[in-house]
Amino acid sequence: MNPMIEHLQMLLIRDLKAFVKEIESFPDDETLWSTIPGISNPAGNLALHVAGNLQYFVGALLGGSGYTRDRDREFRRRSGSREEVIQELARALHAVETVIPQLTEQVLLREYPIAVDGKRYPTNVFLLRLNVHLTYHLGQVNYLRRALIHG
Repeated sequence: MNPMIEHLQMLLIRDLKAFVKEIESFPDDETLWSTIPGISNPAGNLALHVAGNLQYFVGALLGGSGYTRDRDREFRRRSGSREEVIQELARALHAVETVIPQLTEQVLLREYPIAVDGKRYPTNVFLLRLNVHLTYHLGQVNYLRRALIHG
């Protein structure tokens, strides 16, 4: 495997596992769906968003999993158990662990199958964007959890 992609996969796996730990660290299911003034998305929504994002962009578009994404639902939902959310993150982790190692150098250098935000990227660069996106939301969830629990 390409060394950059190998490291990128390692980072995606690390950050998805950290996301699971964050969700597990919420004291109860209700707090997972709570926010503070100025923050519009609860941690539950951010986790579902990250999970849907990776299941779609890695699992479906690169791996052919057949996953159908409902981005609006990722943000509309306002209840559910921590375990349900963790299961979605586990599905995203599975997509990362199974699809990325199968990507050839040729696929990595090819243009990603769809434009995102009106722009086209090589697949390897798009995977880097997915990692940055994941890490951004992981930081948001960490901050929100601490603010909710410790005020």
